[in-house]
Amino acid sequence: MFPDALAQFIAQQGWGEITSAHPLGGGCINDARVLATSSGPQLFLKQNRAIPADMFAREADGLRELGSTPGAPRVPQVYLHTSSFLLLEYLTPEPRNPRCWEVFGAQMAALHLRTHPQFGFGADNYIGSTPQPNPRHVDGFAFFAEQRLHFQAELARRNGLLSSPDQLRVEKLCQRLPELIPLQPASLLHGDLWSGNIHLGPGGLACLIDPAVYYGWAEADLAMGNLFGSLPAEFYSAYESVRPLTPGYRERFDLYNLYHLLNHLNLFGPGYLPQVQGILSHYI
Repeated sequence: MFPDALAQFIAQQGWGEITSAHPLGGGCINDARVLATSSGPQLFLKQNRAIPADMFAREADGLRELGSTPGAPRVPQVYLHTSSFLLLEYLTPEPRNPRCWEVFGAQMAALHLRTHPQFGFGADNYIGSTPQPNPRHVDGFAFFAEQRLHFQAELARRNGLLSSPDQLRVEKLCQRLPELIPLQPASLLHGDLWSGNIHLGPGGLACLIDPAVYYGWAEADLAMGNLFGSLPAEFYSAYESVRPLTPGYRERFDLYNLYHLLNHLNLFGPGYLPQVQGILSHYI
């Protein structure tokens, strides 16, 4: 049931052997299980033999990048990965701490204070199961236009999900980005900050899982946090006490979320087309 490399690693750590494996729901790509060991900690295992060979390696890279950032939200420690599985620390869920959102806001601000001279990342990775290109770029507008909006729009057109006129509107919007979005540094982003990737872990505090890491506009992370729900007021108060935001940031959320909606269009089909077209119609 489990790869030999997994059992060997657990034995080498002095954790004995796997005594139980409980399936976890919520994911739409991988088989996820919580493993109990005879003399060690609980572990979190993701398995999939039908994904690109580097997908788990890229996820591990992202978790390590987030985890090496002082003051940032907690992420699971990476123990072992191969082309078919990823073994992580299991962050035991606990009831929400009353200060959860306040702490998380300050931690996300600390994450976004980590910057890089260039946009992108050291390697391409994935947003869900879609490739996410991350070539280094000094110009944030060009990076977001070419590697986020244009890439997804072209993929949607090839998939027969986006018409040529709508793709043209995406390209016209890309040309307007410098007038619509303020200059921002390249901050370290989680990259896929919807509520399902904010996990209540030890102490009832928010932890980050399933990243799509790159250096980009911090407002883009916050926008994704409000695409399928909303981050509460205490989150923003704590965030801005550490890293003040440029006025009007909420009005820009749709611009950033167009990337994620195009990706959802590519992943899940035409049900997301009206939201894509609605944003395009607002600006073009």
